[in-house]
Amino acid sequence: MADLSTKLQDALEVKTLFEFNILGLDIKITESVVVTWMIMAVLVLLSILLTRNMKVDHISKRQAFAETIVIKLRGFIEGMVGHEGRPYVPYLITILLYIALSNLIGLIGFKPPTKDLNVTAALAIMSIVLIQAAGIKRKGLRGWRKSFSEPVALVTPLNILELIIKPLSLCMRLFGNILGAFVIMELIKAIIPVGVPLVFSAYFDIFDGLIQAYVFVFLTSLFIKEAIE
Repeated sequence: MADLSTKLQDALEVKTLFEFNILGLDIKITESVVVTWMIMAVLVLLSILLTRNMKVDHISKRQAFAETIVIKLRGFIEGMVGHEGRPYVPYLITILLYIALSNLIGLIGFKPPTKDLNVTAALAIMSIVLIQAAGIKRKGLRGWRKSFSEPVALVTPLNILELIIKPLSLCMRLFGNILGAFVIMELIKAIIPVGVPLVFSAYFDIFDGLIQAYVFVFLTSLFIKEAIE
């Protein structure tokens, strides 16, 4: 039991891989950051490879594949955020791909960055800043401030409180689900190391991981849609 607890604690620890000092500041590069860089590199390389030598006529199979993926993703996201939310579709697609790959990367032995609370908090903060910026752009600064007192001035404190609740819910929902799935998988691997983990991995690493990416983007799209209505 103690050995299992030690393995689980080691698995949950966010390790620092690199540490250096710049102008008296200690900079720590954690495993989550390194894995995120890897995912970014994969996405950038795929984008470059799939968009090389693009043509208007007589397109290649590679270009056709890339265009199909982009069209499907744009249609999928626009269906959630609405026509007036089209300017925010590229961000939402990027977040969807990043979270999906982060959750799937456990299949090849890396720890998902999304099990690090710092990563999910950063994603939530970026999304909530975009949501408020969308509201200000749509309604103007005065209209945005006025929206906090709608439908009646009495609910103003609750509407202001939403500025904290929304990013917190986005952050903790993603973090909790991914961390919970990671803990369960580590327990299964420790108790039954052969065969059974593959079955559960198909659910926790693939199905649940993709579902969590969808939920995060869906909620962000919903909040953007509310902000610009």
